[in-house]
Amino acid sequence: MKLYADKLHHFLKNQTSPLYIISGDEPLLIQEACDLVRDALRQHGYAERHLFHAEEGFNWQEVLYSVNSMSLFSEQKLIEVRMSTKSPGDPGRALLVSLVEQLNDATVLLLVMPRIDAATQKTKWFKSIEKAGVFVQVWHIEAKQFPDWLQRRFKREGLEVSREALLAMARRTEGNLLAAVQEIERLKLVSPSNQIGLEQVTTAVADNARYDVFNLIDASLAGNSPRVVRMIQGLRLEGTAEMYVNVMLAREIRALETMAMAKAQGQSVQEVLSKGRVWDKRKQAVSRCLEHHGVNSLRSLQLKAGKIDRVIKGIEPGDAWREITNLLLGLAGVTMPQG
Repeated sequence: MKLYADKLHHFLKNQTSPLYIISGDEPLLIQEACDLVRDALRQHGYAERHLFHAEEGFNWQEVLYSVNSMSLFSEQKLIEVRMSTKSPGDPGRALLVSLVEQLNDATVLLLVMPRIDAATQKTKWFKSIEKAGVFVQVWHIEAKQFPDWLQRRFKREGLEVSREALLAMARRTEGNLLAAVQEIERLKLVSPSNQIGLEQVTTAVADNARYDVFNLIDASLAGNSPRVVRMIQGLRLEGTAEMYVNVMLAREIRALETMAMAKAQGQSVQEVLSKGRVWDKRKQAVSRCLEHHGVNSLRSLQLKAGKIDRVIKGIEPGDAWREITNLLLGLAGVTMPQG
């Protein structure tokens, strides 16, 4: 059965399962979900834990041997397998399908995997093991969800945070969940009360925001110019190469130009997005961008990306980061002054 991560705690209070699959790309949330499973199982007598790291060349027979071996310290044990890829390979697939059929009250299997895409979920081997237990997908915390997530974290620690302080914390730790949790724990230790205000956050919390180029481009497509500026500053301070940002940006603009041409020829926006293989969560931002930019506008932006390439290579004078910022703001729909 599929289970949302925020429902796992309630599930574990009432029942156990012979198999847990924890999948996602947020290390902190993955770790916390695994901790919940381990703690619940210990309370049910699963005192022994065998841990395996299934990397390239891993011998899956070791897992089978562990399942079948006598327990040294208790009658019940947890077999935890941490996979580095979403597919265990042919030997691993066959063994896992066979293994879940052998699980009983004495043994629980915990599989920790990278994010499982829809194609993998439809495979025969994954369907076979999923139906034997609980499948928990840990989703990435989007920027718009981050303040609410932070507020729940403050509440969990018994702290009340003002809206201004919450937004300041979100700006300083965006994309870095571990840093956010550590800063909340530190505020709890140093605060004289359970009330957290803006001054405490701005004074005590370091700027730990972590950005990537793909989220930067999505912010531009969505027209979120303040976030674009903030993320550009973060990427620059992190030492991200200007060339890498510009190449990714130019590629995105080329794809948008192709979609704009198809739209100009009479195709519907949905057809354009489908043929452009735009992910569901990006469709709203891309649609908005296509409403604000036609073919000529996107071609103009593409020429600007070409100029930035020449600036980075030293062929033309200029500040590459300033030019990249202007290009992203132009893509976001902000009218830049001439000259």
